[in-house]
Amino acid sequence: MRSVGLALSLSLVLSLVFGTVSAEEKRASPHDKAQAVLAGKKVTIEYGRPYKKGRTIFGGLVPYDQVWRTGADEATTLTTEGDLLIGALRVPKGSYALFTVPGPNAWTLVVSKNAQQWGAFKYDAKEDLGRVPMKLGANAALVEQLTIALEPAGPRKAILKLSWDKLIASVPLAAP
Repeated sequence: MRSVGLALSLSLVLSLVFGTVSAEEKRASPHDKAQAVLAGKKVTIEYGRPYKKGRTIFGGLVPYDQVWRTGADEATTLTTEGDLLIGALRVPKGSYALFTVPGPNAWTLVVSKNAQQWGAFKYDAKEDLGRVPMKLGANAALVEQLTIALEPAGPRKAILKLSWDKLIASVPLAAP
């Protein structure tokens, strides 16, 4: 009797584990995290990673001069255990949604106080904590899948880099 109960428990655990994996595999855009530690406090960005699939990305799939969810599915989220400076914007510890406004020659990072939203479909500028200009550059090679990285730049600093297609947009982060 005990072995039957154990087998049922194991079966339930396996179905829950594999059920979760199957749900993630069904997403057209897998999800990922970028993490860094600044002054002993963890910073995490969670986002959906769409593929280029031969499409024109910026100025096509992602229109210029409009708020973009900066990923796929749920809004990209930034969670920080400590206060941050993103560019010159002061960001208190907590969770936020990240959006961008891509342009042909300039990009803006938008930090929204509403971290729990689905993409840009519920975006409301009244919920912005602030906006920060991003530096633009070119990738040495085409990047097929959207990639967000937090690259260390010292014990209290990192660079947030967004790479996709032929473009890199970046902004510095720092622990004040």
